[in-house]
Amino acid sequence: MSHAYKAPPLALMGLEPMRAMLEYVSAGFMDRSRLPTGDGHPVVLFPGLGADALAMEPLRRCCSDLGYEACDWGRGCNTGPRGDMEGWLDLLTEGVAATVAQRGRRVSLIGWSLGGIYAREIARRRPELVRQVITLGTPFAGRCEHTNVGVLLQMLSGRMPALDAALLARLALTPPVPTTSIYSRSDGVVAWQACCEAPGPNAENVEVQASHVGLVWHPQVWAVVADRLAQPEDGWQPYAQAKQPS
Repeated sequence: MSHAYKAPPLALMGLEPMRAMLEYVSAGFMDRSRLPTGDGHPVVLFPGLGADALAMEPLRRCCSDLGYEACDWGRGCNTGPRGDMEGWLDLLTEGVAATVAQRGRRVSLIGWSLGGIYAREIARRRPELVRQVITLGTPFAGRCEHTNVGVLLQMLSGRMPALDAALLARLALTPPVPTTSIYSRSDGVVAWQACCEAPGPNAENVEVQASHVGLVWHPQVWAVVADRLAQPEDGWQPYAQAKQPS
């Protein structure tokens, strides 16, 4: 499959730190009292490439304050797949299965960037464990050339992951659970087009105005996440403000 789009301009990527800082400050002024609270089900958060629990803490704390049992993925810094891709995904799936067994309830998975790939694949492997998947700037429908993170991935993991055509095609398929992809057209790290789901009854795309780095603490993202997590179990409905990208 050919793609007409490319990775975001490097100039836009260069603005990421400043934009993310401003978004972090704006999150501190957000009135979260108007966000819907939840039913206490567990939520597992997967960080983006090069990120860890510290980077995800603002979003985890927001989810916790809304009444959910929110936790980090528990594997430190995300340096990319460790070893064989399929084996790595199996290992992450086992971790989610353990959380479900411990809490006695299905989990919602939230993944930022590469972490969203993990969340989607876990839901594909064991859909009975997963209530829904929410991804933030996750380029599941693209390739390495549609992002500006290839060099960072090689630095962190020492190699580029082997992604054959069959695996790339599978990554683009919507998991068999309700799935929300949050994306930004001004993302400076990944091409927003690579973050868009095909239309479907349990799949949606929600656009926000945010930097890639700032997605995990952006007030608009928090509002969407709160709304999605508050959906009743087995009663998921599309986000009211969602629209298909054009």
